[in-house]
Amino acid sequence: MTHQTINGRIEFRRTVYWSASHGSQAPLDRWLGIDRHRFSPGVREICCRESLHCSFEVASDNVARLAQLSLSGRTVRRIVEAEGQNVQGAQRRGELLPAFDASNCTGGVMVTGTDGVLVPLVTESQKAKRRKTEAIQRSKEGRRSTRKPGRPRKGSDGDYKEFKVLSFYDPDKSHCHVVATAGDCGVLGRLMRREAGRLRLDQATAKYAVTDGAAWIARQYQKQLPMLDQHILDYYHLRSHVRDAGHAVYGEGTEKSVAWRELMMGLVWEQGSLVMLHRLGAYIRRHKGQKREALESLRNYVGKRIVMTDYPAFREQGYDCGSGPTESLCGTLTDRLKGSGMRWDRDNAESMMALGGICRSNLWHAYWKSQRAA
Repeated sequence: MTHQTINGRIEFRRTVYWSASHGSQAPLDRWLGIDRHRFSPGVREICCRESLHCSFEVASDNVARLAQLSLSGRTVRRIVEAEGQNVQGAQRRGELLPAFDASNCTGGVMVTGTDGVLVPLVTESQKAKRRKTEAIQRSKEGRRSTRKPGRPRKGSDGDYKEFKVLSFYDPDKSHCHVVATAGDCGVLGRLMRREAGRLRLDQATAKYAVTDGAAWIARQYQKQLPMLDQHILDYYHLRSHVRDAGHAVYGEGTEKSVAWRELMMGLVWEQGSLVMLHRLGAYIRRHKGQKREALESLRNYVGKRIVMTDYPAFREQGYDCGSGPTESLCGTLTDRLKGSGMRWDRDNAESMMALGGICRSNLWHAYWKSQRAA
């Protein structure tokens, strides 16, 4: 039996017992904590740590130079992707809980945000092409296929799929908890409810969401977290809609479009969206054609989000009106997935985001401590 540790490879002999009722048993493996893994927690951690920031091949080289461990890029990939799935399992089972709850937040205030982000996936056609190329290469080299029996894993039906990121944090950003899923809105909704319960969101003195105002996000918050005090439209998303309308009416980059944008945003920031809508009515009556359509589109967008754009009231209560923390997490959790030429199977991409999530949620050391104690 061989076992790879951070200090080198260990070889040992042990007795394996077998019975018809229980199958094979190796007591020494359980005693050493290696009954489930060929690699020690130290080896797995350094592989995961390196792979969060670079390709598996580069991580393999880094591990060799830093820890004198000779592991191929393919082996590193298997270790890391399996560990990401293990993280997800630990979170589902409640074995890896958030590092904070509402009582730890500044002033007892907790903020939440959600957004969708596109991840590049391997399509079925790309997989078929890859299998054909590999078969030709094997034939030339006289090698046998090492593919496991059974149907090969299917690829995605599109180049990109939307993953969903959910965050909870306090106003001064000293605490943060983030999870991600490749599932649909319903899956995200169940994550909302689960993580909010573990964070004791209902016990926060003030609790609110800041998002880009997408209808599916609003529905999930309303359904899963009805205890939220407010759901705020990110100020900068509204600003981008106002900017686009200004470009349509006055021309992109013109002084008039800039002045009009600042006028509208000043109104909504200081007096609220109802005043802004009143002013928009006069501009709509003044213009025709595409200019009028752009203004009406802006009015409809704001009109559906009146409650979410009462910025004077939000500011008076000390609420943050920007979704920057969630936007930033969407970027950091997918940076590793969006490298040049990278394509992923859906579950492997999700497992990589799970590893990134515990790193951003200050759970990295807690997780690996639990693995060493297992």
